[in-house]
Amino acid sequence: MSGDKKEERVVRANTNSLISELLEERKQVWGLYCKVSGIEDAPKAVTIEKLLQEFCQMTVDYISLGHFGIYQRILDGSERRKSVVDAAERIYPMISKATEVVLDFNDKYQSVTPAMIVHDLSTDLSNVGEQLANRIEWEDKLIGEMLA
Repeated sequence: MSGDKKEERVVRANTNSLISELLEERKQVWGLYCKVSGIEDAPKAVTIEKLLQEFCQMTVDYISLGHFGIYQRILDGSERRKSVVDAAERIYPMISKATEVVLDFNDKYQSVTPAMIVHDLSTDLSNVGEQLANRIEWEDKLIGEMLA
């Protein structure tokens, strides 16, 4: 096997591993979102503040993995497949928009107050949930292209 083909197999294996990790983190983020938003019951001993803190941390981890693990590889020119690069160029702006909304939510809820929970949280969660759903849809398109 030539060095180029061997290197390509290693790169693809690493990419597949990152995609699996991203999908697992995404599942955890969505589960926490469901608990914070009240769609799914959370343990009685866990406060909304604790759930928000956990949700914010998990979303940052998830976004970072996507950006620095998968998208950066494409954006820095390491991806050789034109179809993947073309898909990333189309899709990444939408992923970035969703990322900004999620990071703004994280910044806002780093220090949560009772007033924020009463007045802002429901609307903010609705907005972040919509953006997470959009991000997932766009990620799935890009991942599908990467795995093709």
